[in-house]
Amino acid sequence: MKNKQAILDSILNQGMLPLFFYEDPNVSLQIVRTLYKAGVRVMEYTNRAKEAFENFKILKAAQEREMPDLYFGAGTIKTGDDALIYVEAGADFIVAPTVNPYVAEIVNQHNGLWIPGCMTPTEISLAQQHEAALIKIFPANVLGPDYIRAVSDVFRGQLFMPTGGVELNTDNISGWFKAGVSAVGMGSKLITKDILKHKLYDQLYHDTINALQLIQVARQL
Repeated sequence: MKNKQAILDSILNQGMLPLFFYEDPNVSLQIVRTLYKAGVRVMEYTNRAKEAFENFKILKAAQEREMPDLYFGAGTIKTGDDALIYVEAGADFIVAPTVNPYVAEIVNQHNGLWIPGCMTPTEISLAQQHEAALIKIFPANVLGPDYIRAVSDVFRGQLFMPTGGVELNTDNISGWFKAGVSAVGMGSKLITKDILKHKLYDQLYHDTINALQLIQVARQL
């Protein structure tokens, strides 16, 4: 796997981790190209259906040919077996919805970046024990910015990234950064079902530029 610190720095500098899955590999490729064109240099493809792994390999090959400065990771990795096949397929980092020590072990063996999903202080503590530099707070729409403020006081110095329900507007994004997050995960609120279904790549391009700008503004408030 690629340099762990460099990938973490890329996520933190970008302030946003776009993530998506779509059954059609051609549409998926155009989404990756559009995000890249808009300035995204690190993104996640989620393992959410039977087509995901084959699609991932297609996208990874295109990334290596066309977008060599893009970090391309795999998400929704829930088992050690899945972690291993994605690492071997070239995933630059691994994102998980849970804290699975077996997933952590495989990623750590390859000196990679593992981003587990946590909802409770106990899960955060367990994630730290397994070397999670960045922790995904999920589902963010249920927990909210006040939760980030509370756990940040207990886990000082830990980097958090809310995912699930982060909205594409100034108030929502600034609320998360004011609460102390290091980045936000952007899924269906950015790469919407409508964009995927109707191939609205121009809309995605402009929405992504807007999202990146909103994050820069939010960090200065």
